[in-house]
Order: sequence, then structure tokens, then C-alpha cells
Amino acid sequence: MIMMNVDLPGELSDPLVYANALAACFTRLALYRDEQALPDALVAGVAQLSQCELNQFYLLNEVTGRLELIAQHLSEAASMVVAVADSDLHHPPLLNPTLSHGAVLSLDDVQSSSHEVHFLPVSVKPWRALLSVPLLNRGERVAGVLLCARQQPAQLQGYATSLAQLGSFAVNQLLVLRSMQPSVDSRLRCNKPLAREYGLIGSSAAMKQTCQLISKVLHTPYTVLLCGETGTGKEVVARAIHAAGPRREKAFVVQNCAAFPEGLLESELFGYRKGAFTGAERNHAGLFDAAHGGTLLLDEIGDMPLALQAKLLRALQEGEVRPLGASAAHKVDVRIIAATHRDLAAMVAEGRFREDLYYRLVQFPITLPALRERDGDLLQLARYFTDEACAALERSPVGWSTLALDQLSGHAFPGNVRELKCMVERAVLLCDADVILPEHLALPPTAAPAASDDVTLRQRMERVERVFLLDCLHKNHGNRTRTARELGVARRTLLYRLARLNIPVGDAREKC
Repeated sequence: MIMMNVDLPGELSDPLVYANALAACFTRLALYRDEQALPDALVAGVAQLSQCELNQFYLLNEVTGRLELIAQHLSEAASMVVAVADSDLHHPPLLNPTLSHGAVLSLDDVQSSSHEVHFLPVSVKPWRALLSVPLLNRGERVAGVLLCARQQPAQLQGYATSLAQLGSFAVNQLLVLRSMQPSVDSRLRCNKPLAREYGLIGSSAAMKQTCQLISKVLHTPYTVLLCGETGTGKEVVARAIHAAGPRREKAFVVQNCAAFPEGLLESELFGYRKGAFTGAERNHAGLFDAAHGGTLLLDEIGDMPLALQAKLLRALQEGEVRPLGASAAHKVDVRIIAATHRDLAAMVAEGRFREDLYYRLVQFPITLPALRERDGDLLQLARYFTDEACAALERSPVGWSTLALDQLSGHAFPGNVRELKCMVERAVLLCDADVILPEHLALPPTAAPAASDDVTLRQRMERVERVFLLDCLHKNHGNRTRTARELGVARRTLLYRLARLNIPVGDAREKC
């Protein structure tokens, strides 16, 4: 029997009724076997217990580090809602104390506080009382947030302990259900693109293919080799594989093989024993040991010295490492992900990379597309980085002018996503108003889109149209009816163009 220290709200006339209702919620949640339905059941139960008109369940995305709203219950008493909060608004600042410090936030009267609540549904009757409680996973880390709001001033602090325990129970049930379903069938059944499930941004055909490959290797022990140009997001994909896989609760360790000379890199990877060399005054565990049970990313594997490659090959084949100065090896359980922007096959032919190690690493290769190959993803990434930069600078959100978007679309981006991110962060910093202009990008106005000779005029025009439609949809919060009205076209025509340009429904949600 689970014993709970429940600080019951003073407004309850019968605490025993509340305790029985709370126990019934625990029982219902324990019986759920559908990870899609469990979040909705949680917020419905919380609404019954707290008597709040609004109840939201946020879950922490371990890849992006941002909160995502995955379930919401709006009671009939709040039926006069005139607008629904944008579900793409992740990580509301008001929830930061709860997420970062695990602190309960209780506001008896929101209107008299300085907190910003624009992320809540907008109603004729304003929200007055608010409660935000942290939800913990089995490792006692904050994994989500439960938010309750009333349209009348009230003291909700008394609900904090019991609702936090109920929500934490639901979070761990959800994690168990996900671990019991290693396939991506459940992801394919939902409306969200696979990219979003892995914390990645983009809906292009190239990104869809990349995510399909990730889903294939996610729950296998295979070594993954991530290839691609500089700045394509190899470490981001590696973190996504770790966070979405069965090793998510263990460590994710990164080592750049180009950052250390051969001697230091060997001791960093495999560790050493006291007295192994001058200055080795104590035993030191290597990164293989630090990543035991988890994932080790070997970035820039192409820069690893040849002599060290032989020792790495043995560690991969035998699953054991021998620290410097040790007389025996010991077993380690580590999943290896390697990354490189170099052509390893060419390096093998030139004798600059071991052939046997190459074939061991290339067990499951994934080549990440360059930004110029991700048709239509540029605008989504720019929006995402803009929101991140505004949040980091603690400033109000900014938009994009049409001319700035045109210049952005016309740039070749040899540095890929990394270059785009830095460019957007600089533009947000330079932007004093609420709109990013061409002068904030510091790009030549005559820049033309990089295109191969076989790209037709129709294809180039469709690329421009796709960016324009996505921008208009974003301004109208995904409402296709208002977008069609603004563009001066029939709604049926807009829907046809969205389908023709492969703009997913998830990127153009209907709000009415």
C-alpha cells in the first residue's frame, strides 16, 4: 500500500471523498495500456479532483530540453473560450521554476501577479488562480509539469502534493508503456511527423527518410555511423537516437576525436591506472566506463590516429576495454555512435583509416542531408531558432519580413543548419523592433538560390511558393480558412496547393 502525505485543501468539505477519488484515479491510470489515451485520462482525473476549469499536462522532451503540451482538459464551465493557445508554444516561461528547480508555483490571483499567462486559452472570463506542480520520473528528475487554472480566485496550494504524486505516477506509467512498445507503430498512428517525435525539425522528404532510418536502428545494438557535411546536426541526431531508445535513462557521453592528441585521447577513452605514466597519481575511469549502459558518441572519428583505431576496434568487437597501466581488460556495455564529415571510404583507400574498423563502424550508416537538400525545412528551422533565441534573451517574440525570408531562402548555407542557427541568433540580437529585416541578416541582396542545372523553373517557383504559404499559415496560427481569405483564394484551392507542395496537415492545423 502506498502511503501519501496529502495536504488536503481547506475548501474540501469531506477529505475522505477526496482521498477516495484520488485512489480511484490511481487505479484507472494503472489499468491503461494505451500511451495515447493515458495523458487524456490524467487531465480528466485532475479536473475532477481540483475542480479547475483548465488542466494541462506538459512532458519534457529530453532531446530539445523543452516542455511540450501533450494533453489538455477544458471543462464545460469554461465553454466561453474564444481562442485556444498555440500548441506550438513550448516551454512557457511561467513554468520555468517548476521545470528547473522542481518548485511548486501557486498563484491565488493571476491578475495581480507579474507572470505572463498568454500561453493559456483565451476566454471571455480571465484565469485567476493557477497551480503548477513538478512531475518526477523514477530517477527523481523533473520529467513534466501539471498545470491547473481556475476562473475564480482560489487557494490551490493544498492540491500540490496529491496532484504531483498522481501526475508523477502517470509519467512513469507512460514511460513504461513506451518501453513496452519498441516499434514506431504508435508514432506512425499519430498526426505528428516522426521528426517531431525525435525532437528534430523539418518535414522534407530528406528528413522523413532520415527519421525512418533512425526508427529502424533505434532499438537495436548496432553501431551507427552518422555522415554528412559540417553543420548538418550529427550530434543532434545522435542525442535523438539515445533519448528515444532503451538507453535513455543512462549517460550520453560525447568525445571529439580531433580535440586531443593520441596519448591524451587514449587515456580519455579507456582510462588509466595509478602510476601508468608520470603524473598518474590515481586511477581514472575512461569515457567507455562513464558511458556504461548508455551511449558514447565518437565525433570526428575520421581524425582518430591509426594506432588508436586498433584499440577501438577491439573494444567494439569484444565489448571490453583495458585502461593504460592495467594488466587485464574488463567488460563494458556501451552503444557506439560515430560521426564524421570525412569520406572514410576514400581514407581507407589512401591508407589513412583502418579498413577493418571502417567495416565495423559502417554497420548502419545514416547520411544526414545538407540544408540545401531539405526542401521547405529552412523556414521551420528559422522559426524554431528565432523562438529559442528570443527565449534565451528573455525578449518578446519577433517575426520575419517577407524580404528577409526571400534573402534567407536565396542563401546557399555552406555551413548548413549550424550557419542558419548562428545567423538567426545574430539577427534576433540586432533586431530592435518585432520584425527581422534584411539588414539584420548581413547577406548580399543579390544572393540567388543555389540550384543545380537540372532544376526546372517550375521546381524553383514551387520552392518559393512553399516558403510563402508556410509563412502565411504561421501568421494565421495554422488556420487555413483565414489564410485562404488573406491570400484571396478559395479554401479548396489552398488545400489543393498544400497537398501539391507536400505541406503536412500538422504544419497547417485548423484552429476553428
